Amino acid sequence: MKTYTSRDVADILGMTVREVQVHGRAGYLSPDRGPGNRYRFSFQDLILLRTAKGLTRANLPPARIRSVLRKLRGELPRGRSLSEVRVGVAGDEIVVNEGGAAWSPESGQIVFDFAVADLAKSAAPFARRGVESARKADHARSADDWFDLGTELEATAPNEARDAYRRALELNPAHADAHVNLGRLLQEEGATQAAVEQYRAALETDARHATAAFNLGSALEALGRRREAIAAYQKAIAADPDFADAHYNLSRLYERSGKKQAAIRHLARYKALVDNR
Repeated sequence: MKTYTSRDVADILGMTVREVQVHGRAGYLSPDRGPGNRYRFSFQDLILLRTAKGLTRANLPPARIRSVLRKLRGELPRGRSLSEVRVGVAGDEIVVNEGGAAWSPESGQIVFDFAVADLAKSAAPFARRGVESARKADHARSADDWFDLGTELEATAPNEARDAYRRALELNPAHADAHVNLGRLLQEEGATQAAVEQYRAALETDARHATAAFNLGSALEALGRRREAIAAYQKAIAADPDFADAHYNLSRLYERSGKKQAAIRHLARYKALVDNR
């Protein structure tokens, strides 16, 4: 469910509608077509367009810009809010940094750098307008529609994103991804036990949902329930043996529990997975 029209994007980014439409046809965005066959863009498209604008001003050649944007599309985190992300280009490197840490590329001249949170703030009024339109057509929205809207709203309007996930679950209580995303938002606002309940509900629907198991582990760890957290991380790895962050968290918890060999084994697996990325 894409929220932003070409005019919205132009107003948010300080571009012309024609510039937006040219980018829409360039192949590195994924707009839908709305009423009148007009483009409808996602928040991820906004991030890519914001980057494109910065790279153009840095006088990078068009072929280089297209290459950067295609790579960036694959680097943006999935299944998590984008609001804490910084996007940068240093030399030939795409840098996507999460969690608010200082952005410091190891090499190369910084060509471009921006915080997604700043973009989200500008886009928020347009996103909320899209929510109102969705609510007016509530009867025509499926659970997947509300889920897609929730993912679209996380960076710009998290309260509305939570509402969208709840509406998805009202229509389909077995929507595992909606449980996971609602749980993550609850966990981020400090409602950790409520998040645990959402992750468990997701796993009841899909016992091999690796992200649900991993998030459950992180929530249980935050509650001081180390043994249960270890079991949850093990469940995440059973579903996805290449889940690097689960290996890392297991290594850390085993180290604290005095299980040195298990800690070393999972840390080695984490390093191997990260090195091969």
